[in-house]
Amino acid sequence: MGTPSDRAPLAERVEELLAAGGPLPIVAAGDPVLRRVAEPYDGQLAPALLARFVEALRQTMHAAPGVGLAAPQVGVGLRIAVIEDPAPVPEEVRVARGRVPQPFRVLVNPSYEPAGAGRAAFFEGCLSVPGWQAVVARHAEVRLRGLDERGRAVDEVVAGWPARIVQHETDHLDGTLYLDRAEVRSLASNAAMADLWSQPTPERAASALGFELP
Repeated sequence: MGTPSDRAPLAERVEELLAAGGPLPIVAAGDPVLRRVAEPYDGQLAPALLARFVEALRQTMHAAPGVGLAAPQVGVGLRIAVIEDPAPVPEEVRVARGRVPQPFRVLVNPSYEPAGAGRAAFFEGCLSVPGWQAVVARHAEVRLRGLDERGRAVDEVVAGWPARIVQHETDHLDGTLYLDRAEVRSLASNAAMADLWSQPTPERAASALGFELP
């Protein structure tokens, strides 16, 4: 896969990844690193190396393109993720999905818990499962806790599409892929999505494909 050996210390593995320059190779489903619980970040990378790694994650996310990327997706088992969403979507999609622009941010050792009982189901994809999407029911609001890249505490309630991104990326750090939470009958190729299921909500897909929504 082009990723460094799991036996190498984390700092050496990151240095090796960064040495190639440009966007990092994204690990695909089937690689064991995506199924392991990532190691909490506790200074394994020196500040300068952490900053370089974060910038590489950002460049890789942009190049993919995506709205989030977790360190295990580039073969590094640390609890670090980046998110950013310019939300270039029509107004009806913004309203239906609660998708609003999110500035670039780094999540270190994040965790989440539901904030309220509400749930929302939408099609979702993953850079580590290219070419496919599926409907995932997730918490409509979550309380996000963790740190930023400077060690400052994060403790906030996140709603709508940003809450979905937070859950998706934090799940990666726990060895969970979105497919583990998906309605299997909703699984659709990107081509099928473009042809059939581009509506703001998945109600038509649920009726036609035979799955339930919360």
